[in-house]
Amino acid sequence: MNFRGTQKEDPEINLIPLIDVLLVIIIFLMLTTTYSKFAELQIQLPTAAAEKQLERPNEITIVVSASGQYLVNRRSVTFRDVAGLAEELRRAGASLKDPVIVINADNSATHQSVIRVMDAARQAGYGQIAFAVEQTSK
Repeated sequence: MNFRGTQKEDPEINLIPLIDVLLVIIIFLMLTTTYSKFAELQIQLPTAAAEKQLERPNEITIVVSASGQYLVNRRSVTFRDVAGLAEELRRAGASLKDPVIVINADNSATHQSVIRVMDAARQAGYGQIAFAVEQTSK
């Protein structure tokens, strides 16, 4: 048996199965990836450089104190629940066409008290909300 006369083939790596596996992994990653979309509140905030309007006929002003008390158009409102606050907003805006809710919250007011006002405005059907800010002097 003469084995010396046969030539040995050089071993080579077959890349086809490797490419097939990588394509399957890429397809799997593309299908299982979740794309998060963060929803942001569309709130119109006044700028500090804007001039103050003298007359605003269609706004409802809500003041939130540091202790959690509410004033709707300078009238004290006892907070029972969000639905009650929404009813007060409906009464205040009954004669106004498409009113703007202006929230004047104290610097020390809790987030929850401001969120209650926003939720009550949504329940009352008012979509335009603005936050009042104090202009800083330069």
